[in-house]
Amino acid sequence: MSDLDTTIDTYLDAYGETDPVRRDQLIAQVWAVDGQLVDPPLDAAGRDAISQMAAAVQSQFPGHHFRRTSVVDAHHGFARYGWELVAADGTVTVSGMDVAEVDGSRLVRVVGFFGDLTSVAA
Repeated sequence: MSDLDTTIDTYLDAYGETDPVRRDQLIAQVWAVDGQLVDPPLDAAGRDAISQMAAAVQSQFPGHHFRRTSVVDAHHGFARYGWELVAADGTVTVSGMDVAEVDGSRLVRVVGFFGDLTSVAA
């Protein structure tokens, strides 16, 4: 596992962490101080806002956690990977992919997309 894999997995673990102190510790490990997280319904800038965004998602999806579903494909300071939001019974609630801007082992910006890409009709 690469350092970037560990960074992304730690971020996803943080996003599902219900203990706010532990969540903030995980976020501090992997996010730049002024990092930005952008998802279709929400946008957060800075570690505190990212933690608050995670808490909001947890309130909407109690007992859920995120897991990475693909290898991390990275080049030139950018990465992409698939993920799922999984209920306690193993049911996948939503899936998607993130595109991340990274600086070493720190996340600078993560932009999330929900669902699969739609094919273009031939």
